[in-house]
This record gives sequence, structure tokens and C-alpha cells, in this order.
Amino acid sequence: MYTHDKHIIQAGKLAAHAKKAVVLLHGRGSTAQGILSLQRHLQLEDALLLAPQATHNSWYPYSFLAPMADNQPALDSALALVDEVVAETIKLGIQSANLYFLGFSQGACLTLEYVTRHAKRYGGIVAFTGGLIGESLIKSNYQGDFAGTPILITSGDEDPHVPLHRIEESVAILRNLGAAVTAEIYPGKPHSISADETLLANELIFA
Repeated sequence: MYTHDKHIIQAGKLAAHAKKAVVLLHGRGSTAQGILSLQRHLQLEDALLLAPQATHNSWYPYSFLAPMADNQPALDSALALVDEVVAETIKLGIQSANLYFLGFSQGACLTLEYVTRHAKRYGGIVAFTGGLIGESLIKSNYQGDFAGTPILITSGDEDPHVPLHRIEESVAILRNLGAAVTAEIYPGKPHSISADETLLANELIFA
């Protein structure tokens, strides 16, 4: 089992000129550089982009639906790394209300798990194919108030990794904590990010 080294790639605007910061979390087997390539399709011209790199290219070893203990200590280490990235953006003078998160697949699950454990008013959150983490969800882990933060969750209706029932459970918890959630489920969509999803992310979150 492993923990994560601190390796964060910065792109986009310098902090001094940025109106917002976006934390981007890559999927299993991918890289920080890979998720940063999405900036070509997203309205992020005024943003500082921060993409941490998972050690061994994976945030945790097993499925996000495995018992939480099976994914330790990697999962706690991943959550702590995201927390460090957030703390750095706050130090740079970017407030939580101008802080955005975006993740794909394993990175989308980690995104949702982090923000739901630290619910507050963020700029917006995009989870391309993901849900909250654990064999069953422990509601006491999730606290705070999203205060109307817009959250977009997208997925295919028969995704091989992320079952619809977990997205539905996650949406219910997010809404209960005051998030304005849009869940968009596409029939037959493969496990990837489509042009339609990035358009929706721009329209609902980044515009």
C-alpha cells in the first residue's frame, strides 16, 4: 500500500492575475498533465490550474465501492494532498467561493469525497463519472453547508465502474448539504469525457 508524494503541476494564469483557481484530479492510470489537457475545452482563461499527480498514477488501489479500509492508507493520503492544494490556494489569496474542482472517474470520486467532507460555498464542482467513496456511505463523514454551490455530475447509464445507484445516493447527500446539483446521465456513453459534458460544464459551472 502507498501514500502520495506531493507533486503538483500548475498551469493557466499566475495566482496574482487569476480570478479563480481550479483543482483538477486525474483518473486511474492517467496523469496530472492528462487532466490539464481538458483546459482546451473549458472556459478557464482567467484561472490558476492546479493538478496534483497520484503516486503510481492511482489515488487508491481498489474500486471506489470497496470497503474504505481496503483503500487505506492511499485514500486518506489522497484526501490530505487535496487539502494541501486547497490550503495553498487560500494562502495565495483565492477565497473558497472562487475555488473550483474538477475530476474524472477515480479523480471525480476523490473530488466528491473531498468537497463533501468539507462542504462550504465553492465556485463550482464538476465530477465526470464519479460518486462518493465506500462500500456503503457513512453519512457522519459528510458535513458543512455548500450554500448553493453548483455541482455537475455526469455519467453513462451503464458505466462499468460507476453504478447509477451510487450517483443517486451521492446526489441526495450533496443536496442535503445545500448543493445545487445537476446530474446528467447519458445512454450508452463510454467511460470517457464527451464534448457534450465539457459544454455542460462550461455552461453550468465555468461560464
